[in-house]
Amino acid sequence: MRKLYHPEISQVSLEQLLYALSDPVRLEIASKLMKGSCECCQESFMQIGEHRLAKSTLSQHLKILREAGIIRSQREGVKMRNELRLKELKARFGKLVPTIIESFLKSKPKTE
Repeated sequence: MRKLYHPEISQVSLEQLLYALSDPVRLEIASKLMKGSCECCQESFMQIGEHRLAKSTLSQHLKILREAGIIRSQREGVKMRNELRLKELKARFGKLVPTIIESFLKSKPKTE
């Protein structure tokens, strides 16, 4: 099985970070991880808002987040566990990532 790529936090650029968080689905995934309101496995993200994601689409979103240095993924059997690299991101970018995610959460309609 191919090893997952996780960049060193020193290699993560602001451009990569902002690109990865520019998509509402990826922002939703990051917000769920930040709030700790999910089991952190891939199946937890199959339903984003009112939309059900195809497994391949979700895999692509998680790959973008992982390769941008925002999440760390680990295989556990057939499942993939994901965690937000918040401590590392705060050390490199200060409060930028939590501020982006919190702003996204505040802008969402309260019906969800």
